[in-house]
Amino acid sequence: MARAFAPGNISCVFKVIRHTDPARMHSLGMGFTVKEGVEATVSEYHETAVLFNREHINFPTVCAVVNRLIQNSGIVGVKVDLSSPLPLGCGFGLSGAASLATAYALNELLSADRDKEALAMIAHVAEVENRTGLGDVCSQYHGGCLVKLKEGSPLTADRLPIAEQPIYYRYFGPIQTSEVLGNRKQTMRINHAADVALNVLQTLTEAKPSDDLFNACCAVSKQFSVESGLLSDARVIDTIARIEAEGGVASMIMLGNGVFSTHPFENSVETKLVHNPARLIS
Repeated sequence: MARAFAPGNISCVFKVIRHTDPARMHSLGMGFTVKEGVEATVSEYHETAVLFNREHINFPTVCAVVNRLIQNSGIVGVKVDLSSPLPLGCGFGLSGAASLATAYALNELLSADRDKEALAMIAHVAEVENRTGLGDVCSQYHGGCLVKLKEGSPLTADRLPIAEQPIYYRYFGPIQTSEVLGNRKQTMRINHAADVALNVLQTLTEAKPSDDLFNACCAVSKQFSVESGLLSDARVIDTIARIEAEGGVASMIMLGNGVFSTHPFENSVETKLVHNPARLIS
């Protein structure tokens, strides 16, 4: 048996970079990892089975990672026990976290010699092929508040000089990532809005550490959510408006009908922006 943990990731801005090679398809943008995430426990089994919080689940992305890693290993199947306090499908990058944690843990179980970067790429490709994400694995591989500006390199990112700090969120329901990624017209609007946001984010990578830097990132994210057309749920719109009316900053969680803010608000849950990347658990 082996265990690993990968943090959840809140995506704030994203641009879809399409490519016929899944290893070259990814996203640009900005996001940050949080203290909660996914813990994966793997063990040899008579078939491949995945459980999420003790319930069996159909999780093609995780199964793709397992199938890739057990090839020619002599193992028939793997039982993957995933546990997380965060909800699936609500913009916390749990598919990426589950895939990356599974890759780390299974590599340890098999006593294989793949390095972390290779394992992260396996998790990333599984995400792309199953249309469950494009950029979460990169953030979870590095940890922290990251900006991705380089096309063609799925695991390349710049860390912004933003301190670990409390973050408050509330989610109202899921958005199917596969539906958004499969909608060409919507993707074009998202990418147009992202180009504007990326120009601003480029300047923020050169900024000095300050208390206002994360607020500036939130403002970029909010503008992106509006211009991309993704901010459409009335509950999310109203919640952001109330936070702003009280002097706070907030934006939409990508991709989920949820809100994050640096200020506590009604029915919000506290988490924390952290710098810790995915890791094995001894």
